[in-house]
Amino acid sequence: MIVTNDLVKEAKVIEKQLVGWRRHLHQYPELSFQEYETAKFVAETLKEIDGVSIQTNIANTGIVATISAGEGKTVAIRADMDALPITEKNQHGFQSQHPGVMHACGHDAHTTILLGAAKILAKKAKEGSFQGTVKLIFQPAEEATDHEGLSGAPRMMQEGILENVESIIALHLCPWEPVGTIQMNDGYSMANVDVFHGKIRATGGHGGYPHLGTDPIWMLGSFLQAFYGIISRKISALDTAVASIGQIETGTASNIIPEEVSITGTLRTYSPEVRDQLAKEVEQAFKVVQPFGGSYTFEVERGEPALNNNPKVNEMIREAAKELYPAIKIVQKPFGLGGEDFGYMTRQIPGAMFFLGCALQDGISRDLHTNIFDIDEGCLPMGVSILAESALKLLKQD
Repeated sequence: MIVTNDLVKEAKVIEKQLVGWRRHLHQYPELSFQEYETAKFVAETLKEIDGVSIQTNIANTGIVATISAGEGKTVAIRADMDALPITEKNQHGFQSQHPGVMHACGHDAHTTILLGAAKILAKKAKEGSFQGTVKLIFQPAEEATDHEGLSGAPRMMQEGILENVESIIALHLCPWEPVGTIQMNDGYSMANVDVFHGKIRATGGHGGYPHLGTDPIWMLGSFLQAFYGIISRKISALDTAVASIGQIETGTASNIIPEEVSITGTLRTYSPEVRDQLAKEVEQAFKVVQPFGGSYTFEVERGEPALNNNPKVNEMIREAAKELYPAIKIVQKPFGLGGEDFGYMTRQIPGAMFFLGCALQDGISRDLHTNIFDIDEGCLPMGVSILAESALKLLKQD
């Protein structure tokens, strides 16, 4: 039986090292599928940990580290490594040194926490504290997709990283909760993320003679009315769904009625059934242009699937957190309608992600994907110990 107090102490002992790793990674962020120096740093750090085998160049910049301690189950822990195209405004002495690129979603901390977990789990393996195998997955490209529309998770999965893995866990930083709080949720917790592209087509014509042609901008009004009625009138109020338009493009001059209007938006849902229904309803909204003499084109790009947290895996995380930190606060609610490509992994095997409170107590809202995002680094050892203890519990789970 693992003495959890010792595990907390061990994570606390390496806190200074964790902070150093995180600040280094924060200074040198790299965009999706370009995490070359990040991967090099991770690999070099792992090589200094006795008992860890390392596989590099998975999906180009991904890394899998393996800690084996005899026969038993195999569980995995995943962290993402990429940054965002954002210019940082923080002035804390370790701000981004790469103009226009920033760790504004906490992936520097995710990577750091997994390195810390590697260090502790390797030590536990040498001590004979567990039986089985832990895979540590350092994933590229959670934030963006490649030319085939795939992000880092499915790319790594194509190379077999989840073969023989029985369960998987991950965490995400949570800037709306303080250190000492985690947020958890069973079942669907983050969204299916789809992008739709549509065009309303007409004849266009002279702005002074609109009666001689058909006008797609006029038709756009009817489409918008139908579109914005979908959630309130076509989708059950008991289901989770959002449909938003982000781009409308048309026209070249004030006196020319254009031939087409291009519309792009996002569709967010939890269940597969509502995902399919929402796409069909949006296409139905485009069909309202037909009685006015218009036509349309419509396509949906399917992105990452919804994050579906397995209740049994979540229970192991919950038990680990409570045993390690008896005073911890656990908030039970979904994480929202953001996207998370860890959903690909939890769709294939049982898995769960929790959100780790990291808010600085300075009265400033430092939300994810903003240019002032920052964290209370006191969350780092807590993340390390909860992930490590959760993995150990999963190895022993019947």
